[in-house]
Parts: sequence; C-alpha cells; structure tokens
Amino acid sequence: MPSLDELIGEAQKSPTGIIDLRRHEYIGKLAEKRDRNVICYYSGWLQKNDQSRADDISDLDTEGFMANIHGLDKSKGLDLVLHTPGGQLSAVEQLVKYLKSWFNNDIVAFVPQLAMSAGTMMACACKEIYMGKQSAIGPTDPQFGGIPAGGIEREFEQAVKETTKNPSSSAMWAQIISKYTPTLLGECRNAVQASTEMVKDWLSDNMLKDDEQTADHAARWLGTHENSAMHDRHINIDQAREIGLKVIPLEEDNELQDIVLTIHHAYMLSFERSNARKMIENSEGKSWIIQQG
Repeated sequence: MPSLDELIGEAQKSPTGIIDLRRHEYIGKLAEKRDRNVICYYSGWLQKNDQSRADDISDLDTEGFMANIHGLDKSKGLDLVLHTPGGQLSAVEQLVKYLKSWFNNDIVAFVPQLAMSAGTMMACACKEIYMGKQSAIGPTDPQFGGIPAGGIEREFEQAVKETTKNPSSSAMWAQIISKYTPTLLGECRNAVQASTEMVKDWLSDNMLKDDEQTADHAARWLGTHENSAMHDRHINIDQAREIGLKVIPLEEDNELQDIVLTIHHAYMLSFERSNARKMIENSEGKSWIIQQG
C-alpha cells in the first residue's frame, strides 16, 4: 500500500487526476476485503482552515448520501468512513434515520483520523467503530455561535450561585450574562438534552443493545461539558473503550489498516490540491462533491 509520501510523489509525477483514481481504487479494495458497501464522508476543514460552515454536517448532505446509496446491494450492510468536524444536530439526526432506513443496524464506522461532535454521534449510531492510535472522536455537546451549550449552562449556574452568595457581584455577572439572548439558556438545555438522548437511543438500539446502563453512561459522558472542558477535546481509542464504546483497533489487521489509511491520505491530498470542501463517495465509483465558493 502506498504511504503518504509515495502518494505525494505519485501526484507530482503523474497526470492530473491520479489521486482521484487512487482514492477510488482503495475504496474499492476496502469493499472487496470486507464484502460490504463503503461510503466515505469527508470534509476538508483541516486543509482549508477558514472557519467556513461548508465543511459541517448539514441537511444538504442527505442529497449526497441519496446519490451514493442508490443502486447499492443493501443486504451487504455499510462501512461508513468518517472524517468530519461535526455540524447541525437536526441534520445528523436526519442522516442517521436515513442510513438506518436502508441498512438497519448493519452499519460500521471507520475513523481514520477525526470524527468530532455530530460526527461522533454518527459513529455511535453504528454497531462498532474502527479507530487507530492516531484516531479521535469528540464530545457531543452542542454549540451556539461556537460556544458549547454546556458551558453556557454552567456560566448561568455559576452566576446564580455567586450572586446568591455575594449580592455585590450582581453587577459584574449582569455584564457577563447580558451578552446572551433571553431564550438562550432554555435553548442550550434543550439542545444538550436532545443530543444526549439521541446518542443514548442509538447506542441502546445497536452498539450497546444488551447494555442500556453502559449506553446511558457513555451518552452522558460524551454529552457532559465538564468531562471534556472544551468542545474540540480529542477522545482517543483507549478513552472511547473505557466509557464502553465497542471500538476495534485498526492495528489488529495490517492490510485493513493500510487500505483505510491510504484512503484517508488520498482524501487529504485531494482537499489540498483542489477546491473541494466536502466529498461523499461510494465503492461503486459514485461521487458527490461540494466545491469551495
């Protein structure tokens, strides 16, 4: 299997499009090795680094998944290769429902590097997750304007606690709290509750079907702001297994690891060398791509 350096060298020496060919070649190899359908869901936020929301999970992605699922043999299940910063709560809920409507619970997640926030929620809806030593998932607490909803909740609670204990601090806290809209606290609480319940329901329905207690613990741990202290905290394979998720090390199968990492490296090069912001592609050669505006 070609390494990242070998892929870069190949791209420099070969005609335009060689990385696209390599990407599709190894997506096909993954499908052949596992005898399953493969869909890769990739965002290029690490390469673009411009805070664009085009990389996020959104309702538009349903169109991409519809195009890629059409014509697949649904009885083979789905291997879903994820690399995403996360996105809209309502969008990930719709995507999970859509994928389950076609493949039921026969969906396996592969996380070669990062599946954060709502991407972690998608992975938790699968029956198992493959991760490597370099892979990470993230907290599932929702955000409002780039601020974790759980953090906003804690700030309100701290304000009530301190002003009750020390009324003279009211002026200071009034200035801090004034930056929030009147309904924001309720929206934050609803969002945190909704995301935690979704993850618990999906875990209880599939990955942890026979262990509701662990499903509840894992969902609450991932959705509780205090456990991560920051929304982009990286949760590695050991931590993911400690909270009860069914995670399989990619390193257990060298051939599988090489295929998955080659796919990942090819996507990273594709984002670096093109205007693509997001790609959804399958093992039958179909592609759905959002270009940079």
